[in-house]
Amino acid sequence: MNNEFFDALSMLETEKGIAVDSILENIKNAIAVAVKKYYNVGDENVIVEIDTEDKKFKVAIVKDIVEEVEDETCQISLDEALTKNKRSKVGTKLTMKLDTKQIGRIAAQSGKNLIHQAINDAVKTQMMEQYQSKINEVVVAVVNKIEPRTGNATIDIDKNEVILFKNEQIPGEKLVEGQRIKVYVNDILNLERRCSIRVSRTHKDLVKRLFEQEVPEIFDGDVEVKSISREAGSRTKIAVYSKDENIDPVGACIGPKGMRVANIVSELNGEKIDVVRYSEDPKQFISQALSPSQVLDVEILDKEGRSCRVIVPDDQLSLAIGNRGQNAKLAARLTGYKIDIKPASAVKTNDVEEVEEIQQEEVTEE
Repeated sequence: MNNEFFDALSMLETEKGIAVDSILENIKNAIAVAVKKYYNVGDENVIVEIDTEDKKFKVAIVKDIVEEVEDETCQISLDEALTKNKRSKVGTKLTMKLDTKQIGRIAAQSGKNLIHQAINDAVKTQMMEQYQSKINEVVVAVVNKIEPRTGNATIDIDKNEVILFKNEQIPGEKLVEGQRIKVYVNDILNLERRCSIRVSRTHKDLVKRLFEQEVPEIFDGDVEVKSISREAGSRTKIAVYSKDENIDPVGACIGPKGMRVANIVSELNGEKIDVVRYSEDPKQFISQALSPSQVLDVEILDKEGRSCRVIVPDDQLSLAIGNRGQNAKLAARLTGYKIDIKPASAVKTNDVEEVEEIQQEEVTEE
C-alpha cells in the first residue's frame, strides 16, 4: 500500500496544488477512526505515523497488558500478549504493528470514505483560503470543456475546476477548449461537501477591474471610475474623473491610438465601450452620458426625484435613444437620472403652441 498511498498524495499535490503536509493530519485522523472502528479500540490506543520523505507508513494498536481483561478496547491479557511478544509483562504496554495489507483492507472496508472526506476537506479549506482574497477581483482561467446541452463551461483556475454558467457568459460569445479568459470572482460559497467559486463574465465590475489592469492612471488612483452601466455583450458606459487638471481621464482610458480600450474590447468579445467624463454638474454629466449622440440642452425637471428632459437634434434622436432604447437606458443607469429625450423640432412646435395659447387667452380677455 505504501507506494500507492504516497503516489496518490504526490498526484494530489501536483494536480490540485495542495501541499501534502497540510492534509496529512486529516488523513491520519481518518485512518485512526477507521482502525478504531475495525478493531474496537479507544482513541488513545491507535498510533498513526506517516513519513512522506522516507515513504514510511506505520499504524499500530497499543494496549495495556493485564492479568485479567476488563476492557477489551484498551487491555490485552498477558497470555495473548506473550504470543505476540515474549518479553511482555503485566503493567507494561504492548504495541501491535499492523502491516500495510491490513491497513488497505481497513481503509477499503470502513475508512475509505473517511479518508476521501479528509482529502476533500483539505481541498475545500485550501480553496477558501486561496480565493478569499480574490473576491471581487479578476482572475485568469482556462476553458477545459463546454457542456453541449447546457452551454455551461468548466474552467480551470489555479488547478481548480470551476463552473462558468451559461448565464454568466457574455451573450454571443463562443468559448472553446484551451481558451484563456478573464473572469470576475463574485463570491465563494462554503457548502457542506465542497467549496464553490462563483465567477462571471457579465458582471459590470469585470469591466472596472479590466480598466484597472490596463490603465496605470486608474490603478495609481490618479483617475477614478465613478460609475459603470453595462449590457454584457452589447455596450458598456464607464464614467471617469480626475482631480488633476493635467490628466485627461477619458484620454488615459482610451490610450495611445486607442490601444488600452481596444484590449478591453477584445477581452469582452467585441463589446462596445463608451468612456465618458464624469461631472459634478448633472447637466454636463447627462450630456456626456448620452454619447455618442449630440445634446443641445438638458433640463433638470426634478432634482430630488432625479428626472430630466434632454433635447437633441432631430437627426440624432435615434442615436441618442439607441437600438431598443439601449443608449438611453445605459445613460440613465450611469447617471441615476430618468431621462426623457425629445427632438428639437418637437420642442419648437410646443413653444409655438404655447405662444398661440397665450395670445388666444389675451384676445379672450380683451
